[in-house]
Amino acid sequence: MALGKKGRTVAGLDIGANSIKLVKFEEKGGAYILKALGIKEISPDAIVDEEIKDRDALIYGIQSLIDQCDPRIKDVALAVAGHGVLNDKITMDKKTGNEAEQAILFEAEQRSPFDVDDVSLDYHVIKVNEETSKMDVLLVAARKDFLKSYLDLILDAGLRPVLVDTEALALLNAYEINYEINPEKVTALVNLGFDTTNLTFIKDGVYHSARDISSGARMLYESIMKEFRLNPELALKTLKGEMGSSIDQDMLKATVVTSSEELISGLEVAISYFKSSAKISNLDWIVLSGGGALIPFLPEFIQSKLNITVEIINPLRNIEYDPDIFRQAQPEKIAPLLTIAVGLAARKVK
Repeated sequence: MALGKKGRTVAGLDIGANSIKLVKFEEKGGAYILKALGIKEISPDAIVDEEIKDRDALIYGIQSLIDQCDPRIKDVALAVAGHGVLNDKITMDKKTGNEAEQAILFEAEQRSPFDVDDVSLDYHVIKVNEETSKMDVLLVAARKDFLKSYLDLILDAGLRPVLVDTEALALLNAYEINYEINPEKVTALVNLGFDTTNLTFIKDGVYHSARDISSGARMLYESIMKEFRLNPELALKTLKGEMGSSIDQDMLKATVVTSSEELISGLEVAISYFKSSAKISNLDWIVLSGGGALIPFLPEFIQSKLNITVEIINPLRNIEYDPDIFRQAQPEKIAPLLTIAVGLAARKVK
């Protein structure tokens, strides 16, 4: 895994449980220029709870997306999340060089819920407090078998996985390149996916912590199928707000509300834990991304239930692009879906 930002950009490939997203940038004069993007919908049964169930369908989807966007793409960055991944922040005595690395790895062994021999580890020093001689370090760990399943998938699709990130950190990267971070505001970045929701918390203008919850849009999708007796294709269109007057909107709102209880509960627990660890009483706002940001009535419901202002992210806010790239869709209709892929595409490799 890689957390650095020096070097060249690569294409960001976000493999979700409902769609695969690809974003490619060119960096020029410190600015990012969008050169290619694409979204390929896949069967909701291809990936379930972050585990690959239909490799052939995913390989075909990835290859089709590459052919559609830019057949020359070979090097890609991808992100992982869920039960096979750990994000943790530790505060320790300031150290440098090999001494720092040994101390950090020792701490990782104590904290990881997995056997240290079964995980891939990486770390990044977030900040150093010279007055107290302490430093905050971000630890990232992923189960090797979990990671290998995704790397093998990319290789079998004919691509080179040159960088692996976590979805929570790719989310933060997408936010940082598009928005000014106000150190006076406490922010939760919430990427609401199909099976997993990633939360990244920002306090004092820097990363504080991250948490994944095993709840997403799948429950709403299944409830909509059942309630309206729709096939999978029409249920997904309803989730994206594409059915309009074809669906009773009051009934849809009621369905969204009743089927979001587990999601809301997960968000409440994650935010409560963050408030406790950060020793704060209030969260100023939530920046919502992912497919869940586009579900009718859901952002407003999250805002009312949590009593926290919710804004939908625009991960292309500071990105230059040719409007012709969006000939088949309005940018605001798909931009929140691209957030993780944008964060990955802005990563650098040597």
